[in-house]
Amino acid sequence: MYQPLADKVRPKSFEEMIGNEKLINTLEQLLNHDNLVSMILYGPTGVGKTTIADIIASRYPLNHFRFNASTDNKAILKQIIDTVKLYHSVVLIIDEIHRMNRDIQDYLLPYVEKGNIVMIGLTTENPYISVNPAVRSRVSIYKITRPKTDEIEGFLRRIDIADFKKNLTIKDEVYKKISLAANGEVRTAINMLEILLLTANDLDTIDMAFMEKHLPESQISAFKTGDDYYDILSAFHKSVRGSDVNAALHYLARLIVAGDLKSLVRRIRAIVYEDIGLANPLMGVKVEAACSLAENVGFPEARNALGAIVIEMCISPKSNSAHLAIDKAIADVEAGKTYQVPSHLINNPTYDEKADYKYAHDYENHIVKQVYLPKELQGTIYYEPQTHTKLEKAFAEEYDKNEKIIK
Repeated sequence: MYQPLADKVRPKSFEEMIGNEKLINTLEQLLNHDNLVSMILYGPTGVGKTTIADIIASRYPLNHFRFNASTDNKAILKQIIDTVKLYHSVVLIIDEIHRMNRDIQDYLLPYVEKGNIVMIGLTTENPYISVNPAVRSRVSIYKITRPKTDEIEGFLRRIDIADFKKNLTIKDEVYKKISLAANGEVRTAINMLEILLLTANDLDTIDMAFMEKHLPESQISAFKTGDDYYDILSAFHKSVRGSDVNAALHYLARLIVAGDLKSLVRRIRAIVYEDIGLANPLMGVKVEAACSLAENVGFPEARNALGAIVIEMCISPKSNSAHLAIDKAIADVEAGKTYQVPSHLINNPTYDEKADYKYAHDYENHIVKQVYLPKELQGTIYYEPQTHTKLEKAFAEEYDKNEKIIK
């Protein structure tokens, strides 16, 4: 039976992993001192969540089991937990943990809490949103990020291709382009390389021409612009931001020829809220309509909707005040400034705390003097209005008026 290349070259140790160095170092320390804790690993597909879990299971001196929260039932979990009585403690890898239903959670959590089960949950969803708080409170949560393009290239170059054909050479440009097109997914890059190796029956060298002949159109579209595909996306973004209609249309045309509609509409949707924002809020609605239409009709017809909306985005007034404001707020949260929510704002306050809360709709203009930020952040300013457009100037006036009442 043929073993897929991605499975054959799956790292067997942390030393073979790429990316996420900080997390790998933490896991090494935990394993070296037999201090492994229950955790959830989350991140996009193809970046190594399952590989990390397998390495942990292979190194930790416990029996380990797998459970898929979307397909396995409570009876299977009960069989696994019964083994705890024999081994005292086990490692349980749970795929798609965000799909775990309440009944299974209630059955599992006491064992996790007591340490009888060391749980390693895997998910592509953000567990802070998709996983039940009862689970989150009992585990450590780690985000697995995409490796860099050069890290993926280095991994591909370490693969021994002699098993496919001896004396076969792969051009440097092929390695580079595959690593770029993989968009941070190691498994995707390996799969692309595997197709080339399996089809290079009568060749001594795999070059760009061979690669473009045998890889799917959706994967090689990034190579058709003649330059770095992501440089073209960047130039397109900056041209719209700079209100240069003709430059934006030029780069848009190159992206249309590349044929990657998914990446293109994603970038357009990002631009409208990053660079136009509060200067023209209705542009977001128009962009969404144009992008949805483009996705529905596909190329070549999609070019008309995309051309029209890009022209309007260039001509539109610009503001990045909302972009800057949320970036400041996120920076504070990432710096650990996540303080206690004021007691009168929580979902289940006591009677006295309810009395402290002022219901805004009971007051003139629906605004009331009241503390909303944690006390450690009171006085912090994230949103700084820009006043070079009429609409945001109006927003600024309302913002200033509201702030004077609230404070």
